[in-house]
Amino acid sequence: MKKILLSLLIVAATSQPALAEQKPLPAVTVSTVTESTETPSFRMIGRIEAAERVEIMPRVTGYLQQRLFKEGHPVEAGSELFVIEADSYQIAMEQAKAELASARAALKNAQFTLKRNRELKKRNAIAQAKLDQSEADRDQAQAQVMKAKAGLRKAELELSYTQVKAPITGRIGIATYSAGALVSPNGKPLVTIVQQDPIHVELTVSEKLMIEARRNGLDLDNPPVKPSLVLSDGSRYEHAGEFNYVSPEVDRNTDTVRIRATFPNPEGILLPGEFVHVTVRNKQPQKMITIPQSAVLKDRDGYYVLAVNRDNTVEKRPVQAGEQRKGRWQINGGLAQGERIITEGLQKVRPGIQVKAVEE
Repeated sequence: MKKILLSLLIVAATSQPALAEQKPLPAVTVSTVTESTETPSFRMIGRIEAAERVEIMPRVTGYLQQRLFKEGHPVEAGSELFVIEADSYQIAMEQAKAELASARAALKNAQFTLKRNRELKKRNAIAQAKLDQSEADRDQAQAQVMKAKAGLRKAELELSYTQVKAPITGRIGIATYSAGALVSPNGKPLVTIVQQDPIHVELTVSEKLMIEARRNGLDLDNPPVKPSLVLSDGSRYEHAGEFNYVSPEVDRNTDTVRIRATFPNPEGILLPGEFVHVTVRNKQPQKMITIPQSAVLKDRDGYYVLAVNRDNTVEKRPVQAGEQRKGRWQINGGLAQGERIITEGLQKVRPGIQVKAVEE
């Protein structure tokens, strides 16, 4: 009986390792890490703003005689918009011309008198005081000529202001006054002109997003990124823009930085006040590692993945996770090209055990 029990124990002892060897390894799906060339981009909401917006103010007081534009239509810089009654300013200019002519005549007479008194003084025919007075009269006459010239220039300028012209090219709004109304520099603007080509798009970007840009250096003459637009109907705007302004300070209320891009708008599709989606894309493609989002795990120490080494042993690998795009996660550190990571079957394994790795 003892021999039989001893034989059974020996058989049991020798069969246990065999059973253990026959236990199948957990199967997992792995993906080989590769480096791809991509063009990073992100999307934000922006508001369209006019590049220039000018309120046209009258520079002289008078009655409006004519309005020479159609409301809501384009106008060119230098084109005439209004005519203010000019009769009184024409008269003022003619008076200024007469005053200048009188001053020049007085100067001519003073110069002649001075010349004559100098000849008399050489013969001691007059006192020095009279000669000095002649020189003073000549100087005063010269000053009167200068004053009259300035008065004429002022009168000519005020006369020119009776023709109100567009300072910029753009689309003109609704006129505030009709013909016959009295206008003055202290009143309301006559009309507003909005420049629409080019046009601005303003954005607010988080301070965190701008840190990396400042580290690399903000070069607005040759920015590394380029903006494009998606309109409210979902269509893509055909013209690309350029960034040309970054605020020198952070908004303390929103913790954001204001930036601005300029877009050509020859067809007038973009209107000030509209909201648009702005896609910001790097000009140059970048090499990066992206992995399936399902492979990335997180614990109290941060993000990690489970990798499978050459012996098919599972290893925990901390990684630096970047942006998520289209179901994939950008990895900025912790993985190298050619390594294998587990994408399916993560719940069946733990670091240190061997697995049966099946490639995707």
